[in-house]
Amino acid sequence: MGADGIVGVKLTIKRLEWDEHLLEFIALGTGVVHGDGHRGFRAHDGGPFTSDLSGQDFWCLLHSGYRPVEMVMGSCVYHVAHRGMLAGLASVGRNVELENYTSAMYEAREIAVERMQAEASAANAEGVVGVDIHEGSHNWQRHVIEFFAIGTAVLPLTEEIAPEKIADPIMVLSVND
Repeated sequence: MGADGIVGVKLTIKRLEWDEHLLEFIALGTGVVHGDGHRGFRAHDGGPFTSDLSGQDFWCLLHSGYRPVEMVMGSCVYHVAHRGMLAGLASVGRNVELENYTSAMYEAREIAVERMQAEASAANAEGVVGVDIHEGSHNWQRHVIEFFAIGTAVLPLTEEIAPEKIADPIMVLSVND
């Protein structure tokens, strides 16, 4: 469609009821073109940028002197160690922290974020904005958790854009065109 980028990307993962081994993955977004035909808002590989930022957040990003490069993600599936029988019996009837779960949650989250940051580095980005972290298990097994981190890698604008140009920088492409 000739878009310079895609904003408002939403990713959805849904387990299908009729087969426990299948997941449905859907990605939706809005293609945008710079109003002046300016081609500076492209991904590091020259293709359209991708961003999960809303149109309003995209405008704020441009107004702050940055542009999106691409969506970056990191995932970590982590097995939480089982507590031993004696440790379980020692805490019966007491309100105690399950340190193995706490430790696993922190470590899995950090690994997911580090992987997202590695993708941003590979895209030659300067930072990541709009980070969202999801925790879940996808009904795999007990003692298995997953962290999924997603955000938009950004770079500083190479040229200053006047505020009046930012106020209406994009034209929305309809998927029906």
